[in-house]
Amino acid sequence: MQAKASASREDIFQNLPIPTALGKMIVPAVTSQLIVLIYNMADTFFVGQTGNPYMVAATSLILPVFNITLCLAGLAGIGGGSLISRLLGQSREEEARRVSAFSLYLGLCIAALFAVGIGVFMEPVLNLLGAGENTYAYARQYALCVIVTGGVPTVLSNVLANLIRSVGRSKEASAGIILGGLLNIALDPLFMFVLLPEGYEVLGAGLATCISNCTAFLFFVAVLLRMGRSSVITFSPRGGMPQKASIVAIFGVGIPSAVTTFLFDLDYVIIDKLMVSYHDLALAAVGIVLKVERFPLNVGIGICQGMLPLVAYNYSAGNKQRMEETIRLARGLGLVIAGISIVLYELFAVQFAHLFISDAQTVALASQFLRIRVLATPLMFLSFFTVYLFQAFGKGRVSLFLGVTRWLVFNIPMLFLLNAIFGMFGIVCSQVTADTLTVLLSFYVYRKHRPAVGSPLAGG
Repeated sequence: MQAKASASREDIFQNLPIPTALGKMIVPAVTSQLIVLIYNMADTFFVGQTGNPYMVAATSLILPVFNITLCLAGLAGIGGGSLISRLLGQSREEEARRVSAFSLYLGLCIAALFAVGIGVFMEPVLNLLGAGENTYAYARQYALCVIVTGGVPTVLSNVLANLIRSVGRSKEASAGIILGGLLNIALDPLFMFVLLPEGYEVLGAGLATCISNCTAFLFFVAVLLRMGRSSVITFSPRGGMPQKASIVAIFGVGIPSAVTTFLFDLDYVIIDKLMVSYHDLALAAVGIVLKVERFPLNVGIGICQGMLPLVAYNYSAGNKQRMEETIRLARGLGLVIAGISIVLYELFAVQFAHLFISDAQTVALASQFLRIRVLATPLMFLSFFTVYLFQAFGKGRVSLFLGVTRWLVFNIPMLFLLNAIFGMFGIVCSQVTADTLTVLLSFYVYRKHRPAVGSPLAGG
């Protein structure tokens, strides 16, 4: 079984034509990203069927905190996965195996600490997020299910998906995420409208999400058992600790990934906080938009996830031509998807908003917000595409610089500035303005700091 896996890995990383190899990596990753998005949106969709905008607003408030659990998964999963692909490019399988075990236990520890922290400090966290008299109880129910109870399996599922994808097994990596997503979609109406009484729909949505993430984690455990003891991806600590340079490389890429994702979620929190100052309908409308706009963005993230192991492996192996062709093809595909999304959202903004809620005022606001926010889609893709490239290269400091600059220098200050000048529509316009500056900076940094093929593994 291990010999077969190695042959498959060699084909994908070295031998198959780039479009074919990229397709084998990208298609499952994009599919899983879309399923993840759909099941996250399913909660909002089914909660929206109650016609209660406060329930919709409450689930929207918790979304950024739930996404922080995914950024914790990125610390271990992207940091470890990127390094594993580069180690395999240098034929260092034993060190890759040690990195795998270290990354998994790192993910377990930080997920447990985060879940306990949210449970202990629930009230101040919800107050900070902007939960008010009408939304607090709903937000608390949802947070207890998806973060406090379901945080650890959510993080470990995503860490395992990244690590399994790093050895070229994108199909298996995505299958677990897809399974959890489809199960969540099926369980939502069961818990919300059948098993629990009226008024507990948000709790039902949270329970469905928690159970589905636990199921996804068990699926990944089964995948590891089928891969066998000789697999590069393993929970076994018997190989010992990885080398110091490897640990530095994990954190060198993982911390920037986590920080960048955290700042992305902080941006969402600030949007919610600023919108609360207007009225709850505006908060519900922007919550819907922030979910709908994720369709093309999650496709772009799937493209980046599928691209990263191929770029990392060939960068480390010294195959410059294959690496550069992979980058060009992935970037072009992402921009095409972004362009299509602009056309669709401009034409059908009202219909997309109606999928989530029937309240006429909320739909009117959401459709206006969506038509503005979607213009930033290609800019957002190019911004995080460049960050993923530097993660593949192991250049954590550069990816950290790009991420911090994007959010703390451009995006978040632009939110406050345009809100002060133009009100709530200034909040919506901030993404286009800020990411125009981010893309210009990203192009400059990439041209200046793009490393030579075959550079050392440690992040720099």
